[in-house]
Amino acid sequence: MEAEVGGAAVHYVEHGSGTPVVVLHGAGVDHREMVGSLEPAFRDMPGYRRVYADLPGMGRTPVPDWFRGSDDVLDLVLGLIDAVVGDERFAVVGHSFGGYLAEGVAHRRPAQVAGLALICPVGEEAREVPPHAVLRASVDVTDALSPAEQAQFRDYFVVQTPATLERFREYVAPALPLVDQDGLGRMSEQWRLSGTSGDAPPYMGPTLILAGRQDATVGYAGAWELAERYPHATYAVLDRAGHALPHEQAGLFTALITEWLDRVGERLAA
Repeated sequence: MEAEVGGAAVHYVEHGSGTPVVVLHGAGVDHREMVGSLEPAFRDMPGYRRVYADLPGMGRTPVPDWFRGSDDVLDLVLGLIDAVVGDERFAVVGHSFGGYLAEGVAHRRPAQVAGLALICPVGEEAREVPPHAVLRASVDVTDALSPAEQAQFRDYFVVQTPATLERFREYVAPALPLVDQDGLGRMSEQWRLSGTSGDAPPYMGPTLILAGRQDATVGYAGAWELAERYPHATYAVLDRAGHALPHEQAGLFTALITEWLDRVGERLAA
């Protein structure tokens, strides 16, 4: 599906029906990574319409020539929400850079956002980021992946098993050749969102913040500082998980997402 937003064609896919859940992936992939991560949690949670977007420069959403920063991306996401969600209340989930954008959505639309889930979210100031270290390697990738895919897999996953390799091949690798590197470069010129800090009231809805103990991209310390901004946040640091946490700790991830959805449902029913 496509939605015209500000002269740009935004590609997205939908699953299910009911309360909208807008899902934002991280940099360098497309909507398929979050489909593979989240759909297991929704198998036993009917009543949610999942909207998985391709962010600009990834998947099938191009980067408009005038894009220069994260504010432009957030405006595009909000325009997509207006187009496909309208005035309904909705929940928002974001992984990595998508988590940063999800925070911006909740900041801009606090009354409409029924719940916020941040998975390994990128922060404005990364600190105490550990070096990449593989905790478990029990698979030979030389015959399964191209050289470029091998490097991506080894740099992304700290748990390298047949199961995580299969998830990488199905949900991550197909997006790699679709990335517009030049477009992402333009978008990173002004990557900090404006107007999302200061004296704004805290977001009071049910929140979930998950961090990987071995996340060599954003670390986990900054996520705790995020938790203190959200009065109704569940915060968890998962061992044996890096930036690919949804793949490496799929069972715990699904359980925590399910509990968060329970809280979102209670808020909507109140």
